[in-house]
Amino acid sequence: MTREEKSQVIKDLTVQLAENSNIYIADISGLNAGTTSDLRRACYKANIKLAVVKNTLLEKAMEASDRDFGDLPSVLKGNTSVMYSETGNAPAKVIKTFRKKSDKPLLKGAFIEEAVYLGDNQLDMLVDIKSREELIGDIVGLLQSPAKNVISALKSSGGTLSGILKTLSQKEG
Repeated sequence: MTREEKSQVIKDLTVQLAENSNIYIADISGLNAGTTSDLRRACYKANIKLAVVKNTLLEKAMEASDRDFGDLPSVLKGNTSVMYSETGNAPAKVIKTFRKKSDKPLLKGAFIEEAVYLGDNQLDMLVDIKSREELIGDIVGLLQSPAKNVISALKSSGGTLSGILKTLSQKEG
């Protein structure tokens, strides 16, 4: 790879790092061609972009980026694949599901919405992270709950209230 090609790859990686707020770094070494193809298909279905990268180029792209990746460059050893996703927990779910059949991919680290996670032991926690849409749904549900209680209370006592008003109006007559 020439110096110009390396420079272009670093620029492309820097753009990818800037455009994606959820970045997973995994080790998929040891997977045969068929299994790797299955992983790529699973990533595609989950709207995850999977790319194999050179550690030194990714490290330089992280340094060139405006973001603070903390200790994430320290996990760039051995074979490295990067997973980009719009949903914070999607790559973790794909990795966990895939590991039911294989011992790979191994999670090296992740950068999710400005937070850095290091090590494969973080996988279960990352699976449980709620996406933005899930959080909005939870908030909407919480906001609707008191309104539903008020409406049901008005409906149930509304019959009683109208009965009282009717009785009072008949007494005056």
